[in-house]
Amino acid sequence: MAPEHVLVPLDGSPLADQALRHALETYDCQVTVLNVVTPIGSGMSEGGVRERRDERITEAEERAEELVEAAYEEAAEYGQDVETVIETGDPADVIVAYVDETDVDHVVMGGHGGENDGLVARLLGTVATKVVSEAPVTVTVVR
Repeated sequence: MAPEHVLVPLDGSPLADQALRHALETYDCQVTVLNVVTPIGSGMSEGGVRERRDERITEAEERAEELVEAAYEEAAEYGQDVETVIETGDPADVIVAYVDETDVDHVVMGGHGGENDGLVARLLGTVATKVVSEAPVTVTVVR
């Protein structure tokens, strides 16, 4: 059965962009793009000087706005309109909660390999692994 509402989490990675293209090319339904701003702990800037926390938060929020705006523009190239959402928190938790709280019936997301423990985590990435295992809907992972 074809989905009626697809969620595409975006993180600015090429695989997330590919997931958006896949969703727009494959499904003729409502598409929502979601960017999760992860709370930033203390950290160092590239120059080794601590940035003020407020500045880091503002930069993260601006980046999120740019990502969802780019998704909106890409959807327009496909003749589609997308809903854009920005949330804050742990990416996997926010994605699963968003699915639980809305009428989303399919998730299309990029998968990321990495130096994680466990074969599945290495193949999909930790966020994708958690979403696949906890989301109550079908999840398509684009690699």
